[in-house]
Amino acid sequence: MGYPLLVFFLKQNHTNKGGHGLGGTNATGQVPDFGGLRTGLIDPDTPKDAYSKMNVDGTKKMNLVFSDEFEQDGRSFYPGDDPVWQAEDLFYWGTGDLEWYDPAAITTKDGALRISLTEHVSHNKNFRSGLLSSWNKFCFTGGRIEVAVILPGTNDVSGFWPAAWLLGNLGRQGYGATTEGMWPYSYDSCDVGTLPNQTWPAEQGGGPEAAVSGGDKQGPLSYLPGQRLSRCTCPGEDHPGPLLSDGTLRGRGAPEIDVFEVSAGKAYTASQSLQSAPYNAKYRLPTTDGAVYYAPGRAGKNSYEGGVYQQAVSGVSQFKSDAFEKDGAVFNVMAVEYKPGLDDDSYVAWMTDGKLAWSVHPPAMAPDKLTEIDVRPFPQEPMYIIMNLGMSQSFSWPDWENLEFPAHMLIDYVRVYQPEGEENVGCDPPDYPTKDYIDRHIGAYTNANLTTWTEPKGLRGGYGGTFPKNRLLHKC
Repeated sequence: MGYPLLVFFLKQNHTNKGGHGLGGTNATGQVPDFGGLRTGLIDPDTPKDAYSKMNVDGTKKMNLVFSDEFEQDGRSFYPGDDPVWQAEDLFYWGTGDLEWYDPAAITTKDGALRISLTEHVSHNKNFRSGLLSSWNKFCFTGGRIEVAVILPGTNDVSGFWPAAWLLGNLGRQGYGATTEGMWPYSYDSCDVGTLPNQTWPAEQGGGPEAAVSGGDKQGPLSYLPGQRLSRCTCPGEDHPGPLLSDGTLRGRGAPEIDVFEVSAGKAYTASQSLQSAPYNAKYRLPTTDGAVYYAPGRAGKNSYEGGVYQQAVSGVSQFKSDAFEKDGAVFNVMAVEYKPGLDDDSYVAWMTDGKLAWSVHPPAMAPDKLTEIDVRPFPQEPMYIIMNLGMSQSFSWPDWENLEFPAHMLIDYVRVYQPEGEENVGCDPPDYPTKDYIDRHIGAYTNANLTTWTEPKGLRGGYGGTFPKNRLLHKC
């Protein structure tokens, strides 16, 4: 299965929080032992009739490869207390959040994971909530993830930002240095799409014009610093690999797939997106043939298509009104299923309330002549799971007069399925390795105060790293 699925030693010092600490990790494919609760990646509390299902088009059987039913009350997710999950202790500055994420905000109760958003002053923030992730512990490549969720608050009051999403293991959420030049790239070509701002330097003629003036209000299309670990990387530079048969290094990144991001209010809709880089001209897909919406009136195209920091290949679908904590509190099954890569049958498909909502297909990721970029593969990186409950005016304007605290996002279960015979679980697969690179830069991956990769150490949160030489800009 590959690093870093966990080695969970029985001879370990236990904390006093009711959880079990990590004993270590390795590349042997050993799996978690949950202190007598479970002995593998599949939770024994998962019903047997949930061990398999068909894929979205009914052509392939998929088997359960991971589950967590959260049946044991009082679990702790402080660092070292759980073999798969860790709750973060940080401020999510990248989206201008109003809360501080604190492990104390996450536990299990009445058979569900509970993330609580409270009015609690912490680190100069007026609110406290939780973010849980499986970074560098459990990853998978391709298949389906299902999350059964009750949303916070009521369906007609905006302000909360509940979400479940996937991110490539080379970028750690909330650790800004690790995502600079990585998020949200899924790209394996050597062209202008790998360069800062998606443009050629002035001394090389500049352009293309669609990247210079094809963004918001006829401004620049992209403010990204360029793909740090691109296919253009010169041999011998700092890169996780692999080295391919033609002597080049595979383009790497930290792509993002959102299972759901929900905004309540009049429509109480879920945004379901593939965050992408490099970008199409005006953030618009090159063809309308690449997206399919299966429930007119319930699912459709998202009016937000992107900005200078990401292109959003995005749809919206409507939740049931009783999926909210104070409006029925009925668990709603949200899911995303995808086949990675560039094949004609590759895809990403989203489900709401267990029903297919919309999907995106290869024509949507085709080359763009205007921005001079090549095809963008559906994410091939090992992806880890993130679940969080935030607040940010950048996503949903808080209706302060009507918001009620505390608010809770409840998760009944998380289940991951993969097609039979195509199982790919692990954070360090040989064709997309991550372990050695993360180990070389462990300081960036373990210090959330480091917000940029290239700034000098001690200056504005800099890690003090460098971007590898890109053969389009440097002599190799």
